[in-house]
Amino acid sequence: MNRIIITAVLLLGMANPSVAREGYHIRLKMPDVKDSMVYLVHYYGKALPAIYKRDSARIDKKGVAEFNSNDPEFIGGIYMLLLSDRSSYFEFLISKGDDLSITADMKKLPEGVKFANSPENERFQEYVSFLKTFGATQEKFKRELGEAKTAADTSNIRARAAASAKDLSIYRRSYSDKYPNTLLANIFNALQSPQIPEGVHYPADVVTTDSNFVYSYYKTHFWDDFNFQDDRLIHTPIFDAKLQEYVSKWVYPYPDSLEKEADFLLQKARGTKELFKYTLWWFTRYVENSKIMGMDEVFVYLVENHYMKGDGFWLTNDDLNKYIDRAMKIAPNVIGNIAPEIKVPNLATKNEEHLLNQKARYTMLVFYSPTCGHCQHELPALDSVYRAELKNKGVKVFTVATEGSEQSIKDFISKNKLEEWTNTWDPDHSGDWRGKYDVYSTPTIYLLNEKKIIKGKRLDHTTVAGLVDMLDRIASSKTEKQKS
Repeated sequence: MNRIIITAVLLLGMANPSVAREGYHIRLKMPDVKDSMVYLVHYYGKALPAIYKRDSARIDKKGVAEFNSNDPEFIGGIYMLLLSDRSSYFEFLISKGDDLSITADMKKLPEGVKFANSPENERFQEYVSFLKTFGATQEKFKRELGEAKTAADTSNIRARAAASAKDLSIYRRSYSDKYPNTLLANIFNALQSPQIPEGVHYPADVVTTDSNFVYSYYKTHFWDDFNFQDDRLIHTPIFDAKLQEYVSKWVYPYPDSLEKEADFLLQKARGTKELFKYTLWWFTRYVENSKIMGMDEVFVYLVENHYMKGDGFWLTNDDLNKYIDRAMKIAPNVIGNIAPEIKVPNLATKNEEHLLNQKARYTMLVFYSPTCGHCQHELPALDSVYRAELKNKGVKVFTVATEGSEQSIKDFISKNKLEEWTNTWDPDHSGDWRGKYDVYSTPTIYLLNEKKIIKGKRLDHTTVAGLVDMLDRIASSKTEKQKS
């Protein structure tokens, strides 16, 4: 029996029992299970253990349970029947309007399942059996590799394993050719990876090999076989993994690249409901959680070009407004913009300091609080980097104390010997720096160039010196090209 521990069964709502018209009718018979609950669950973009509950029924004393729905929103996909122990289950295929009769032997799951009125599920079960044999063969090759004595043995085993792997690809391709446009064919196609043509390849009009051919070919053909117009594929464990592989391995991690790829995939999925929704949600979450500097620009782009134009159709007005509000706060301080002006009192002189009037090759803008534990560690470390690596490169530091009394701020500066910096505070909270620079935690550190263009944000003492070095190298390279 195939047993797993399901760690997340999320409720998406229950369908009202009725005669199946647009939804589904499933009659389950399990002679060795009596008086027990069974759940109809499905994938949503991701693989196990992330599954979602759609329906439930009780297996009666005769071992029979029925599921009925006339929900016009039901689309189908790979579904599971999950028993009450929440670890025994089997998968099957279903589409809108299907009427299925299933007989299952609990002791032989997932193979001990028979279908009436569903040739595609019969073929799916044949595939499950094929996978079992295929998996056993691959495990055998792994054991042999661990026992290999010579390089020749290792090479031979790997060649046989590769040939066996091709058998899986051939099985899927042959099925798709024989039963085109069926759900299982679309699943098999979605699982395929681009096959790189053999031989030496040359770029156009150049008699040298194209070192980027593999990358270009694989990326260009990555989505060739994925049917973006089949919403049923969202209820399979495929889409999220493909998005993750494509973006993390084949897309350059720059804002303009991410924006282009998001538009490209959203256009392919436009016209569907679930695939389009998941694609937009996925890119939004990806850039929100990214540790790569500058990805907030992509968030602003998605909000302005998609959410604000009606593409976030599943959001409530309140949730949509939260996205828009967040984007509007980020938009003024994305990398490449001129830094918003800040006018705040100098802590020492009491004169008003203007951020944009600071004269320096680079200005490090630091928002901090003297009582913040992270700030108490970060600012002394930042000062050490400043004195050792940044000062002689024309970097100056402009700080804004976000809270604290005048005396507590002065004590912090004195204790950490930060008097060389331009230190300001804002006792009246009149500088509007929080909204302009999205300062909702401290420390928050930006890097501005001589023209006060934002070149870095959300920095710390471990990253700022490397960024300055990179910017200097870029500037030096441009100068050399201009001379030549």
